Parts: sequence; structure tokens; C-alpha cells
Amino acid sequence: MTIWEMLAVFAAGIGAGTINTIVGSGTLITFPVLLATGLPPVTATVSNALGLIPGSISGAIGYRAELAGQRPRVLRLAAAAAIGGLCGAVLLTVLPPTAFETIVPVLVALALVLVVLQPRITRAVQRRRDRDGRTATPGDRGGPLLFAGLLLASVYGGYFTAAQGIVYLSLMGILLDDTLQRLNAAKNVLAAVVNSVAALFFVFAAHFDWTAVALIAVGSTIGGQLGARIGRRLPPQVLRVLIVVIGSAAILQLLTR
Repeated sequence: MTIWEMLAVFAAGIGAGTINTIVGSGTLITFPVLLATGLPPVTATVSNALGLIPGSISGAIGYRAELAGQRPRVLRLAAAAAIGGLCGAVLLTVLPPTAFETIVPVLVALALVLVVLQPRITRAVQRRRDRDGRTATPGDRGGPLLFAGLLLASVYGGYFTAAQGIVYLSLMGILLDDTLQRLNAAKNVLAAVVNSVAALFFVFAAHFDWTAVALIAVGSTIGGQLGARIGRRLPPQVLRVLIVVIGSAAILQLLTR
């Protein structure tokens, strides 16, 4: 890499770490930049996955206050994230690149619809719980449906990672009775699990560009702290709008690249 390419990758890492912590889809910043430096798509994907691990951890630390009381839930969902992330990483090494890319825009679009409709769906679920005499607490785990949904989303996350955070938030927002900020904190932990498991597999099964990994790792760590500072101050309505805007940009980029 030239010095300018290195600076571009580092800046992309900061941007990706920031956006991943707030919403997700940071890969849509780093991946095109890595391709522009001349890296093959698979090398760019695996280098990006490894480089973003410190950013995910940094973002989760920045949201540590919102993680309070979520340990049982996060541990259970982390198991789904780990299994799905490993499956997605394996698929990346055996399937053609177009296999998942054809359905990614549809998946992201569906997630955005769920984010927009989440308040209405949540109110409808709450009314049904009230009629049935059941209550929900912030410690709710979401049941088998959430576990299965996050497992499938993590398969995609291990394969490509772009917009997986948006899918996580849409699923948890509908199936869990909790604030969007606390769900965002859990999302950051799950993203770190997926990236870590996928990257561990890639270390033995794929080729990395270690310069790119180092630049993204440092940049995303800085971005994770920036994202936590910004994201924790956003009202739920603003955060939801930001999710839709970034997700729509992700769909556009996936369809046109």
C-alpha cells in the first residue's frame, strides 16, 4: 500500500468503528476502500473481519452502562452468534461470492421495515400480553424465535458483516421488551462475537493482508469510542431514523457496486 492508501484505510476504520457502534453497516465503508487498494474480495472480507474486532469490543466497552443486567440474555444470544458466525465464515470459503449477495439487499430492506414498524409491533405485543395477563421485563430473553433469528443473521454476519447490526436491532426490538439503547449495547457484543469467531476461522483457512488488518484495528478502536459517545446521547426516535438512513444507503451501495 502507498501512504495515501494506508491513510484511507485508517480513516475508513475510524468511520466503520463509529457507525458500527451506533447502528451497524461499517463494513460498507471499509470494504470498498480495501478493494480500491487492490485487495481481492475474499482477502478484503477476511482482513476487514479481523480488523473490526477491536472496534466492536471498544464499542461494547463504551456501552457498558447499558449492558448492566443483560448478562444472561447476552450469553445466551452470544451462543447463537458464535455458531452462526462460524457457519458464515465456512460458507465464505466454499460458496461463490454471488450466493449471498443476491439476497443481502432484500434482507437489509426487511430489517429496515421492521425497525420502522417496531414501535407499533411492540405496542401490539404488549396489548396481547396485557390481555393474557403476562408481563415482560428488561431481562426477557426473546425465546427460541429470537435465538433462531439471530443465528441466521449471524451466518450472514460471518459471511459479509455489512448491516448485520441493523438486522440484530430489528429482531431484538420486536422480540424483546427493552430500550433501543440497551439493545444497541447487546448488539455490539454480539457483533464482536461474530467477528471474532469468523476471524479465528479465517486465520487458518484464508489469506489476510496484515497491514490492512492493523490499520482498521486501530481506526475502528478509536471509532468505537466515538460511536459510543455519540450513540448513547441519541434519543430513540433519532437513532431509529439514523438506522433507516444508513440502512437505505447500504442497500443502494449493495445494489450498485
